[in-house]
Amino acid sequence: MPLKEIADRRNLLHRHSDAQTVLRHALDDTEIAKIALVSSFGAESVVLLHMAAQIDTSVPVIFLDTEMLFPETLTYQRDLSEQLGLGDVRVITPSRDALLTMDVDGLLHQADTDACCDLRKTRPLEDALQGFDGWITGRKRYQGGQRAALPLFEKEARRIKINPLANWDRDDLQSYITAHNLPRHPLVAKGYPSIGCMPCTTRVGEHEDPRSGRWRNSEKTECGIHFENGAMVREGKAA
Repeated sequence: MPLKEIADRRNLLHRHSDAQTVLRHALDDTEIAKIALVSSFGAESVVLLHMAAQIDTSVPVIFLDTEMLFPETLTYQRDLSEQLGLGDVRVITPSRDALLTMDVDGLLHQADTDACCDLRKTRPLEDALQGFDGWITGRKRYQGGQRAALPLFEKEARRIKINPLANWDRDDLQSYITAHNLPRHPLVAKGYPSIGCMPCTTRVGEHEDPRSGRWRNSEKTECGIHFENGAMVREGKAA
């Protein structure tokens, strides 16, 4: 069956389903087959990771270590993976050869943030997803931009992308975290409601949009790991 048809049928089937049902059915979906969950282990990541762990702790989880993340993120990733019992967390790093060729001094982000994200996120993720037929993201409609009409299931190039939390807002996320007594990323309490790479993430003021700390003072809002027809999406909010 064509991927677009699979996505359309799943959206119709799950138009009234809760996130846990969407996720459970996706992980068991024989037509989509092999699926990975991609997580930044960021400010809101614990919700989807906890849901997945309640269903199957062996689900492959792909974590992109750009080698420019906050130390707190790396510690959180290790601690949370252990606490949730996740048994197949794959820590993906950029290619050594590519770094030596394109960013040997680690300053590419100062000259070209898109090129840096491509080198440290987009390319490694595409390599990591080889062999998978679908992947699960934590994107949500409330994040705005291109995500305002985000479907639960969508065709992306040769894969199906699943967005179980598409309908959720911040209150839903906070309620889930509180109900399950889940650990928050330590930087959230320090004024970082959205967390990416250290050089490109700043604290957010009380009345600022939570995403304003990402690539501050630039037009960039997307890290580049989401694709449309094989091309990077440069609009909307980053993962």
